[in-house]
Amino acid sequence: MCVAGAIYLTAALKVRMAAPLDILVTSSLLLATLAVTGAAYWHTHLRGRTPGRNFLYLQALFDVTLITTVVHMTGGPESDFAGLYVLLIAVTALLLQPAGTALVTILAGLVYFADVFFGHPTVLPPGIWVQLAVFVVVAAVTAYITSRVSVMGEERAALAAEVRQVRLEAADVLKNLRTGVLTVDPEGKLLYCNPAAEELLGVRAAEWGDRPIMPEVARIAPEFHAAVTSTARRGVRMMRVEAMVYRPDRTFPIGVTTTTLDAQGDGPPRVTAIFTDISDTKRLEELHLRAERLEAVAELSSSLAHEIKNPLASIRSSVEQLSRSARANPDERFLATLIVRESDRLARLLSEFLDFSRVRVTECRPVDLQQVARAAVRLVREHPECPEDAVIELQGGATPMEGDEDLLHRVVSNLVLNAVQAAGTGVRVTVRTDRAAPTELPGGSGIENPVALRVSDNGPGIPEDVRERLFEPFVTGRVGGTGLGLAIVQRAVEAHRGLVLVDTKVGRGTTFTVYFPAARRKEEAA
Repeated sequence: MCVAGAIYLTAALKVRMAAPLDILVTSSLLLATLAVTGAAYWHTHLRGRTPGRNFLYLQALFDVTLITTVVHMTGGPESDFAGLYVLLIAVTALLLQPAGTALVTILAGLVYFADVFFGHPTVLPPGIWVQLAVFVVVAAVTAYITSRVSVMGEERAALAAEVRQVRLEAADVLKNLRTGVLTVDPEGKLLYCNPAAEELLGVRAAEWGDRPIMPEVARIAPEFHAAVTSTARRGVRMMRVEAMVYRPDRTFPIGVTTTTLDAQGDGPPRVTAIFTDISDTKRLEELHLRAERLEAVAELSSSLAHEIKNPLASIRSSVEQLSRSARANPDERFLATLIVRESDRLARLLSEFLDFSRVRVTECRPVDLQQVARAAVRLVREHPECPEDAVIELQGGATPMEGDEDLLHRVVSNLVLNAVQAAGTGVRVTVRTDRAAPTELPGGSGIENPVALRVSDNGPGIPEDVRERLFEPFVTGRVGGTGLGLAIVQRAVEAHRGLVLVDTKVGRGTTFTVYFPAARRKEEAA
């Protein structure tokens, strides 16, 4: 547009000297330039289309025509506008591939040579060959530079795409990670918080964009706050620090690891904390410690029971013989009867001790836990301490597994009998066997293909003082109980590589949930 306008104004200002043909040609040239430029603007800006190869070829063809016309009208080989060919070739090399650049360069050189040779009655100037050589050199150099820039641009685009992909993958991993990740700046403002961290701490990251979040963290988890602030102050990483989270709905422990991220400049570092709920791990540790304590008590019980049972039998036999003597008076017979009765009670207690110490899987074979539970429920219904109005409901379907049928029967009968005895009048007990989802179990339990036994009652719940020592021998909340029933259950479940969990609330009943592996491990079977 600049070139066409300048040529037209030059011809118009010299209208007295210019030929009418020159005025016509420059006017037509200006109108054509306006039309082509307007059409190109409409195609690329109004329609939003990206210029294609054909569009660029047509544009180059028009530019060659425009420049050739200007050069012809301004002196041909003596024209000062011949350098516009160089600009056209350079722009073409930037926009088209090397083959397209070569075509446009050849076209421009041929048209310029034809105009100089045929359009002006002068001797062919020797400098035209230098001009044509310049055309070729400019095209080659510009095409080479353009190709290198294009390669670098492609590499940069590929690198940027890889960076974006890595960021997306990292964001996706952090978003779906079950471990909480939280980053704060030196002022305690939240920089990043993944969904797991929001869920664990009970906060929403969107609500803490411009405010320091650490005071809220100090209220929810004081030890967690202390670990983060200590790392920010001293720059020392914390490894596997335990902290408690106090939320309105629950209180649970978390394991915390902190690290620092260098800030830009010389400012204090940012702190990132990685933390996870370790309540399942702590629970499993308590279960394993409980099993180890019971094993130690069982060994001691076995020794004591054998040492006491034989002398007790001799004492009972001797007292019975003395009570049958003709010289025994009524008081002596009464005392002898009392000794015999208490000896029998001690003998029953010793028998339970021996049962407790002898809990072992002796015969592991395929059984249906549902059928075992049905037989145990039938036995409990006939127990003298089972009320006549007791409702014991069996739910679930066939639950195949591998185990010791006798031990499984003792597990179910002990749990159901305890539920009946604890609930009192109006007792309602639900026994259910089914397959369990792996997500139900505490993390790290190691039970594959679990099956579950659930015994629920509508009793008063387990008191707080009994709950912590529930599976220990002689711990019972019932008057007259020996406290060995649940200890035997624990040992029988442990013998099957299972877990027993308790969920109880005072006044709202109790549920015992036992998880068994559906099949023995290969090394155990061998």
